Amino acid sequence: MAKETVYIVQSYVRGRGRGLKAEQQVGCKNAEEARRKAERLGPLRVGVVAFAATADTELGDYDENPVILFRSGELPHPFTEA
Repeated sequence: MAKETVYIVQSYVRGRGRGLKAEQQVGCKNAEEARRKAERLGPLRVGVVAFAATADTELGDYDENPVILFRSGELPHPFTEA
């Protein structure tokens, strides 16, 4: 199957100790929807990121360098890089 661009919002809450625990990812239709959802979640979570990635969803093969659309709070690698 051909590769497609997927738009995802990933939020994080505090896990054990000071670690971050990922919540379930939310898929979005486009970049604007992903950014808006992430902005709304920002004040409610330890960290949140909206990103776009090229993927072959049938194989579960995702691009290793996502395009960051929005980020807020504490995030793990690779979302912490500028």
